[in-house]
Parts: sequence; C-alpha cells; structure tokens
Amino acid sequence: MRTDIFARLDREPEPPKIEIPRMTRTRLALFGGTAVFYLAIVVAVLLSTWLVLLDWKIMLFRPYQQWPELHAFLDYYVVLGQRGPTAVMVAAWLGWRSWRQHTLRPLLALGAALLLLNVTVGAVKLGLGRLGPHYATQIGSAELFAGGDIFPSGHTANGVVTWGILAYLATTPRARRYLSALSAVVALGVGLTTVYLGTHWLSDVLLGWAAGLLILLALPWCEPVIARAEAFILDQRAQLRARRRTAPSRPVAAGGPRPALYPPRPAAVPAGEHEAHEGPVREPVGAGSGRAAAARGTNPLATPSRAHAHPHGHAHARGERTPVTKSGSRRPPHSRPATGG
Repeated sequence: MRTDIFARLDREPEPPKIEIPRMTRTRLALFGGTAVFYLAIVVAVLLSTWLVLLDWKIMLFRPYQQWPELHAFLDYYVVLGQRGPTAVMVAAWLGWRSWRQHTLRPLLALGAALLLLNVTVGAVKLGLGRLGPHYATQIGSAELFAGGDIFPSGHTANGVVTWGILAYLATTPRARRYLSALSAVVALGVGLTTVYLGTHWLSDVLLGWAAGLLILLALPWCEPVIARAEAFILDQRAQLRARRRTAPSRPVAAGGPRPALYPPRPAAVPAGEHEAHEGPVREPVGAGSGRAAAARGTNPLATPSRAHAHPHGHAHARGERTPVTKSGSRRPPHSRPATGG
C-alpha cells in the first residue's frame, strides 16, 4: 500500500478548508515596527554607538568562564539553531502534516521561508563582513567590513524561522498560541546561547531575531506563489502519469517476424533434396557394400544384410539420408537403432 503524500492526494483529491494567514493590519504594523528595529540595530552598529560598547562589555565578561557548568548542555542546545538538523526535523513533521491535510502547502511554505532566510541574511552577512568576538582585533571597534560573516546571527534567525513556521502553519488558535510560545522560547534560548559561548555579539543576536521575525511576518505575501507552485507540481505529476498510461509498446515492423521465446526446431529435409543444402554430402549406408558386390559380380540384393532386419519384421530404408539443417549440422536419426539377430 502506498503511504506517500501523492497517494493520499489520489485517495482524497479535495483537500479540507485550511485557513491561510492574510496580511492584516496588525501583521502589517508588526512588520513595519520590526523593520524599523532592524534598521536601528544596523545603524547603531555602523556608528559604533553604546550598543557596540555593550557588545564589548559582555564579550570581556566571558559568560562561558563565569558559568562553566552550563557549557556542556548549551553546546548541544545551540544545535536547535543550526539550519541542517532543524530543517530535517521540521521537514519530517511538515511532511506528515502534508499527508494528513492532503496538500503540499506546509512543505512549500517551509521551502519559501528558508529561501528568504538564506537570501536576506546571507546578503547582509557578506555585505557588512563583521568579525566575531573570538576574532576581534581592536577593543571598542564594531569590526565591520573585515571579512567576517556573523552579523546578523544565522543561528538566531534560523531558530526563529524554522520553529516559528510551525506556529504559522497551525490550524487552530490554541495550537498557534502554544507553538508560538514554544518557538519563541527556543529562538530566545538559541540566541542567548551564542552570546554565552562567545560566538556572537549581542547586537548580532538582536538583528537575528528581527531578521527571522520579518520573514515570518512576510510569508502571507508568498502564499499566492506557494499556491501556484503546488498547482504546477500536481499538474506536472498528472501529465507524467498520463504519458505513462498511454505510452505504446515497442513497435514491430510490418510483416516482420516476432521474436520467439525459444528457437524453432529445424525441419527434416526429404530424401533426394540434399543437393539444395550446404554441407558435405555423405553416401547412404550400404552404398560402399553395393559397389564392392558389383565389382565381384554378385547381386547385392540377393542376400539382405542382417543390419537391415528389424526385430518386429519391419524393414528400414537404410538408403535414406539423415536430415541436414541449413547450417550444415546433422540431427540424430529418428529411427530406432537396428539390433542384431
């Protein structure tokens, strides 16, 4: 039995009604406020304001040395913000959701969110080129345009997007509230863990939270594209299956022989027609004895040879040749062997 997503869609082609988030006024206001906060963080770092001084104070405080007993646990906890492991876990869950809801939208929404995350966060990282705390060269400096790639924090932004997509795709208000709280706790914990480990500045984490939240708030604008992508995938699959059903079998030339499972047995060649076949011509049995009898002046037919006698009284025509195939090979004679008297 097929248990994949497409099999579920085949059994019940009409998906249930799923409420798709819209770009409401509240969401639009949150998006605008988050965008302003994002720009404020970038400007504060570019101008080396009090935020950069706070970054250095936390870095010199070295939290991983103040509370070393937390280091082992937080080394594992920060994996919840790594893109590879979290994307696999969330994709497995959303794949099951797609099967249950008879739609590809959950997986496509995750793909769209991760694509936006890679493009936006990656572009800012490479554009600003900030160095991390462990590679800082001058106290009090923002360490920008130095070939780094830690501003904003990718772990933090990925934690917001990957776990926040579960709340975005929730189908009931209660589930949305619980999943929103869970994703917020995970994302906050991942960001603060990177500060504890000294891999990011505090401003990196603040900008990572804002970057991830902007992507989640902007997802309703991507819903028409997601719907068209789902329709296109299902249409291509339907066309492929239709071509497989109507694909003709291997053509056979008109009038040509069809391949046989076993090669045909060669037909027996009648006596006297050996001239038309290839291969060496052999004389019938007894021809040599006839010539010898003629040379002695006796009649070869006067005394029949014992070799020609049949135990049941039937005589064999020993003068008939053994059938010869077209390739020159000989088949064993079909007559029963002669026995002595």
